[in-house]
Amino acid sequence: MPYSSLRDAVRDLERHRMLLRIQEEVDPDLEIAEIHRQVFEQQGPALFFERVKGSPFQAVSNIYGTFERTAFLFRHTLERVRRVIELKKDPTNFLKNPGRYLSAPFTALSALPMKNWFGSPVTWGETTIDKLPQIKSWPMDGGAFITMPQVYTEDPDKPGPMGANLGMYRIQISGNEYIENEEIGLHYQLHRGIGVHHTKYNQLEKPFLSSIFVGGPPSHAFSAIMPLPEGLSELTFAGMLAGRRFRYTYRDRHFLSSDADFVITGEILKNVKKPEGPFGDHLGYYSLTHDFPVMKVHKVWHRKDPLWHFSVVGRPPMEDSSFGWLIHELVAPLASQEFPGLKEIHAVDASGVHPLLLAIGHERYMPFRERVPEEILTIANRIIGSGQTSLAKFLFIAASDDDPNLDTHDIAHFFQHFLERVDFTRDLHFQTKTTIDTLDYSGSGWNAGSKLIAACRGDRRRTLKATLPDNFSLPPGFGEPHFCYPGILAVKAPKFEVEKTAREQVVELCQWLERFDLQHIPLILLVDDSQFTAATLNNFVWVAFTRANPSHDVHGVRAFTENKHWGCQGPLVLDARKKPHHAPELVVDPDVQKKAKKLLERYRF
Repeated sequence: MPYSSLRDAVRDLERHRMLLRIQEEVDPDLEIAEIHRQVFEQQGPALFFERVKGSPFQAVSNIYGTFERTAFLFRHTLERVRRVIELKKDPTNFLKNPGRYLSAPFTALSALPMKNWFGSPVTWGETTIDKLPQIKSWPMDGGAFITMPQVYTEDPDKPGPMGANLGMYRIQISGNEYIENEEIGLHYQLHRGIGVHHTKYNQLEKPFLSSIFVGGPPSHAFSAIMPLPEGLSELTFAGMLAGRRFRYTYRDRHFLSSDADFVITGEILKNVKKPEGPFGDHLGYYSLTHDFPVMKVHKVWHRKDPLWHFSVVGRPPMEDSSFGWLIHELVAPLASQEFPGLKEIHAVDASGVHPLLLAIGHERYMPFRERVPEEILTIANRIIGSGQTSLAKFLFIAASDDDPNLDTHDIAHFFQHFLERVDFTRDLHFQTKTTIDTLDYSGSGWNAGSKLIAACRGDRRRTLKATLPDNFSLPPGFGEPHFCYPGILAVKAPKFEVEKTAREQVVELCQWLERFDLQHIPLILLVDDSQFTAATLNNFVWVAFTRANPSHDVHGVRAFTENKHWGCQGPLVLDARKKPHHAPELVVDPDVQKKAKKLLERYRF
């Protein structure tokens, strides 16, 4: 049976022993988030918090905490939705396999949003912002945030739900300069539909009305982050994935999700910005304080016995990793239609998603010529120039004809394949002074940085080894070499303090390394803690690709520039040290950590 509410889903999880009730009163200031993190790290159950300090409302989190639980929640509808998306992207699929897609049009039509004319569960009661669970996840957070919001805005040129945008943009509900109960902060970034609406309303006299939904059937939150084919409404998608039409109504000109647990209505002020943040974000660092739009609060509605749905983000993997997994399950087969010639693509979750993309493409341009990267470069440029994937910072792309079994989700093997074949004199292609992810502070400014496409094709050039030459040594200040994997060496470098000095250090190191035969070690990382970096695959990709700006931090042994093309004849050297302009790492308060651990000792899961 489809879930008609978040509480329905929670009951289903509890019936199947996938839910843990926390009966003690918990503090929304750090404690509740730390409980969530410790349970998630153990791949534990969904969490139901019966008593939240300072709030009359109960809360739930970690319902998507494992891939298996996420699949369970959508077990009845996932395959039908996949077929609709396939047909939406390429209608000729129906002619190729009509049996598979016979039900798809009916699935889509039956999921069209449905207006409630006579009453709506979400208008059962009203409250105020300060009565909502004031969840603060990390010690340096600027206040309490809504971490699972569904932000609804309408296109002034096409009013109504079918032309609307539903997105997940974090909401700050306390702290900083916001007027209590009257204002909240709205954080949205590049390539978001709400930005198009905001721009249009800025040219009009009418108010920019918005509604923020929290809770509702699990599909509603997921629909707010799903990258959908153009023309497929998020509300229709939410209905399909729920197996139940998205119910809505209007109050005071505001659109309300009837099945939500809470709806905050208000007006996004057109020319008003206030400081928002800091906020512990999904790259594993804080996003810092910046000016963002402000929403003037009109009302806060809620249903009877509502549940406050939240998550905790931080260094991946976290609960939101399941969103990436589910997106892949739904749209991975469509990648070749979005990017002709592409076989598969993987935004690496452990690196924070946007810092690192791995891809495999077909090479069909000139099969009679030398096997060098050609079509895969065209594919890579399209990836870097399209929507969300344009936020990628490092894109490594390989040719499918070199290994038909190559898999971007087998990250260690992908790097082995790549480093065995890459030619650093030819295969590195930079974009400088461009945009990167708003949350990535490794660049030259806010939203500013560079990109690197690295492409490989051809036979093996080298055999990777995890051994150092017999006579190997490092210059003063460098030490503690540890292999992350064969061919990938992490070296502890001096602390990065001043850019000019740091660059001189790297130049000195590269010159020093010229004396050694390092053919079997094509990638060297300069890091603050080489033992930590080499300890796990997740540590390697997180350190290497969140702390480096390609144009500034990619160096090489026997480097050269030829007609504006940069390359190196020896190993590539990536400076992945922390820089003074980087945002702080997320660190748990040790006292809160002990308190949460002690509380959880009283439960079995």
